[in-house]
Amino acid sequence: MPAPRNAPTHDLVVFGATSFVGQIITRYLAEEFGTRGRLKWAIAGRSETRLAELRNALGLKAGKLPLLVADAADEDALRRLCAGTRVVLSTVGPYALYGEPLVKVCAESGTDYCDLTGEVQWIRRMIRAYEKTARRSGARIVHCCGFDSIPSDLGVHFLQREARERFSAPCTEVKMRVKGARGGFSGGTVASLLNVIKEASADPLLRKELANPYSLCPEGYAPGVRQPDVKSAEFDADFGAWVAPFVMSAINTRIVQRSNALSGRAYGADFRYDEAMLTGRGIKGRLVATGISAGMAGVMVAGAIAPVRGALGRFVLPKPGEGPSAEEQRKGFFDLRFLGRTADGRELRVKVTGDRDPGYGSTAKIIGQAGASLALDFADTGPPGGFWTPATMFGDRLIERLTAHSGLAFEVL
Repeated sequence: MPAPRNAPTHDLVVFGATSFVGQIITRYLAEEFGTRGRLKWAIAGRSETRLAELRNALGLKAGKLPLLVADAADEDALRRLCAGTRVVLSTVGPYALYGEPLVKVCAESGTDYCDLTGEVQWIRRMIRAYEKTARRSGARIVHCCGFDSIPSDLGVHFLQREARERFSAPCTEVKMRVKGARGGFSGGTVASLLNVIKEASADPLLRKELANPYSLCPEGYAPGVRQPDVKSAEFDADFGAWVAPFVMSAINTRIVQRSNALSGRAYGADFRYDEAMLTGRGIKGRLVATGISAGMAGVMVAGAIAPVRGALGRFVLPKPGEGPSAEEQRKGFFDLRFLGRTADGRELRVKVTGDRDPGYGSTAKIIGQAGASLALDFADTGPPGGFWTPATMFGDRLIERLTAHSGLAFEVL
């Protein structure tokens, strides 16, 4: 049993609150929960001055929203922070460069944790290094609580729930197709992607691990099922349209497979899952799919060459701290379509939609509710300590929160 902790001062602390996405999350929490409601929360970062500026920008007076100072590399400061809260919500990326000390301290102190990482290689390292510690302390660690990978992971969870109700059986094959989305990448997302490419280009073993669809599943979990993987322009007969690779597929598919593994293969021992982008019908759809495929391949090749990668970061791609404007966030959206098929051929289609740009406006609301759910819905209940996926940690409870408070919709078609 984990050692008992003193009653924390805060339910939730946003760590990295002055980052680009951290500011959006902070604003959302202030609007959704206020500062004197059921959720007792605070903001944290390495600069008290910048934290105070953020609080002032929200129109809050000193004392209305606590400020906590801690650097991502200072374990002593992180321990003091964790001692005073139930949950830490981290926005400090690239996580492979800056995220480990906080995960380590949360795992050791029994503090629940969620973040926005999509860095497969780092998640795997954290599971290997700290899962046993988290189990002993009672800390629930939940990565990928933004657009990657909650709409995918909970979308499959929702589809499978409906399939069991309608067919008394899960769908052993599921496809997710991005029907539409509008929104840009921030510098933080780009920096994380370039760091993954940098690590993989220098490490053959890492490249092999990144190619493994079960790389985030528990040790010894090897179903031996060949997973589909859209790597170039293809025609998808199930959707009657051409498809192109989806940049988030590399992380989302691994999270969904881990959910199946952690849930005792609730989706089936032979479960198959893949993701892609719909680009349309006919010649136009094929040309768009081919162009997207070529563009993604070009970025991957260019990112593997150190001088080119540096030039991309300095002159072409957005820098950390940059991202879509508030207006662009409001005009953004996403529309994901899922097709599930049971072992005997019965089909079910569902969709998951969001009312803001995927990476920032919607992501802020998604992780804000994930952190609140950890703090309020699962404070003394739910899964034990360990590393969980959004579907296996939150399930239907988070779907309820997202549909009620975050502009998402989960619907059967």
